Amino acid sequence: MAENFPTIKHQTIIQPSKGWFSLQLGALWQYRELLYFLVWRDIKVRYKQTALGVTWVILQPIVSMVVFTFLFGNLLGVPSGDVPYPIFSFAALLPWNYFASSLNKSSTSLVMNTNLVTKVYFPRMVIPISSVLSGLIDFGFGFLVLIGLMIYFRITPSWTTIFLPAFLFLAMLTALGFGFWLSALNVRYRDINYLVPYIIQIWMYITPVIYSVTLIPEQYRFLLALNPMTAVVGGFRWALLGPYLSDAQAPGGILLFSFLISILVLISGAVFFRRTERTFADVI
Repeated sequence: MAENFPTIKHQTIIQPSKGWFSLQLGALWQYRELLYFLVWRDIKVRYKQTALGVTWVILQPIVSMVVFTFLFGNLLGVPSGDVPYPIFSFAALLPWNYFASSLNKSSTSLVMNTNLVTKVYFPRMVIPISSVLSGLIDFGFGFLVLIGLMIYFRITPSWTTIFLPAFLFLAMLTALGFGFWLSALNVRYRDINYLVPYIIQIWMYITPVIYSVTLIPEQYRFLLALNPMTAVVGGFRWALLGPYLSDAQAPGGILLFSFLISILVLISGAVFFRRTERTFADVI
């Protein structure tokens, strides 16, 4: 008598990536529900059992704005055009804090999800991507504070505000590209945990967050184009406060060059991440 065996309706074959540029981006779409779950989990865990909750998102840029206003705006007299220094600094702190937070979280994302990496198969790129996407919620709350400041200081946005999503997208690409590199390196070299905060701190001071680009001697300004966050921060100020800034110019050339650098870092980081992905579960 013949035995009846169940029919296999679906079969999943897991194969290592082949070639240097086999990124298998289609797998990210197949695991989009997992990406959504990880983003939602990061948001809930971040403010779980905290007394102030999402208020911490608002306090961080506000406290930084107050300190910078007192030190650089009042004591050192850093020029801010016709814009009050508090909103001049906050308009730059908003995208910078998003980038810094996303870079910090994505760089440690694989190590923080060790149990998930070692037990279940899924495209590991989902983890740093979720860290970058979850920061958009914090950015949204901070943007509401920025709108309140603009109303308080009676600053009317111009038509250039429509370019804000483009500069935010550039910040996302930059954070994700460096996040791929640092998260993959952090699996093997835990020094990255200690190195990233120093990198972010130094990076902020070489980015025109608390000062204007005009303070940099003209012969050295081309070096700012090597920093993609220069275009992001300058672009935010230009899009929101352009009519009120005497030196505001559309970051055309710098934006294009910064975008190319961000794409180069993103592609190279994704390739490096994929090539080292097969060893994550063994090393981590």
